[in-house]
Amino acid sequence: MARPAARKDNSNENRTPDSFRPVYIVDGARTPFIKARGEPGPFTPVDLAVQCGRPLLLRQPIPAQDFDQVILGCVNVIAEEMNPARVAALRLGMGVDMTAFTVQINCGSGMQSIDTAYKYIRSGASDLILAGGAEALSHAALLFRQNAVAWFAALSKSKSLTDKLKTFATIKPSYFKPVIGLERGLTDPIVDLNMGQTAEKLAYLFDVSRTEADQYAVTSHMRLARAQEKGFLKGEVETAFASNGAIYENDDGVRPDTSIDKLASLSPVFERPYGKVTAGNSSQITDGASWVILASEEAVKKYKLEPLAIIRDSEWSALDPSIMGLGPVLSASSIMTRHGFDLNSIDIWEINEAFAAQVLACLKAWEDDEFCRDILSLDGALGSLDRRKLNIDGGAISLGHPVGTSGNRIVLHLANALKRLDKKIGIASECIGGGQGGAMLIERA
Repeated sequence: MARPAARKDNSNENRTPDSFRPVYIVDGARTPFIKARGEPGPFTPVDLAVQCGRPLLLRQPIPAQDFDQVILGCVNVIAEEMNPARVAALRLGMGVDMTAFTVQINCGSGMQSIDTAYKYIRSGASDLILAGGAEALSHAALLFRQNAVAWFAALSKSKSLTDKLKTFATIKPSYFKPVIGLERGLTDPIVDLNMGQTAEKLAYLFDVSRTEADQYAVTSHMRLARAQEKGFLKGEVETAFASNGAIYENDDGVRPDTSIDKLASLSPVFERPYGKVTAGNSSQITDGASWVILASEEAVKKYKLEPLAIIRDSEWSALDPSIMGLGPVLSASSIMTRHGFDLNSIDIWEINEAFAAQVLACLKAWEDDEFCRDILSLDGALGSLDRRKLNIDGGAISLGHPVGTSGNRIVLHLANALKRLDKKIGIASECIGGGQGGAMLIERA
């Protein structure tokens, strides 16, 4: 079957990452991911960043003021927190002279913060950077439609009482029906498809069945439930305390009692009646934040730090927005080619679970001779990824996808999982709305 053309970014082909200064992931922490429930949640993006940033900084032998800078990924910035990186740095007590900036590349924002910090440190420009992601999707803005904006503008320009009355006479009830900003933000303006529809397209192209997608979703919930029960997330997830006294200790979107039968009863959301993507096999709309501390070798020695992992490489790729979910295939394949790895040379994989169908399409793309030859310029199929190595403690389907945070979380969790399981090499990757993908190769320190 012919595939839509995709473009791979080969700008890093001749790079030799090991020639730069080493960059270490020293530590990290995140909040529980809190499912949005139809109203603004208890925390803004900066609130979330502070909730996990404060205990993370307090357990370090590093004075908070000794960091060189703060970088934070955030997509849905709220008006009261413009440049949330700077607001968070100040609230964390990092000093008024702490430079801080916010990055945005949709779903990759949390990983972009790490990658930007990584490149500052490996070049010698910095030694210690706090890099994170924060998102409160429950606080997504409600927007007036353009015709309503035009009406309000006309009203504000009306000078006399007569003019104002004439403008009022043209009012329509629809002017007061807002648009959910998140809904528009999750629709690509170039191809006019929402993210769920792009997943449906991949399900069609790669013959992902509804049963396969639902089974993948069940596995995600079972793995997260097990990780919580066994305490695998201890030290990674910091308890969050709301101003009303509510306490959040765990990711609250997990459904350990879900099953294939329960998920099969759900209707398709985006392509009725025959679509494969449902609310049950998609990522959840969630609030959450995550931070990692990155350090040079000099900083590791100076503060006697014990790193979790070393960052070996990163890659960003781009492709047709209508098949944006294949982004991990392009970016992760470039890294593997550069380092001479195959799929199962990698001990642990984290691929952000935007949609079950999207993750499964990525796996099937690696198994497809035509795709690997035509799109990845390989001799043939890369083969089958051992799913026991993939998202071993669940993913966004079970714990949620706070857009600006997820890329940071998967890198942090990958570093912790490598240590816990005494493994060596891992890749974290995500698809990115707008038709991009990011990946990061890390090695246990």
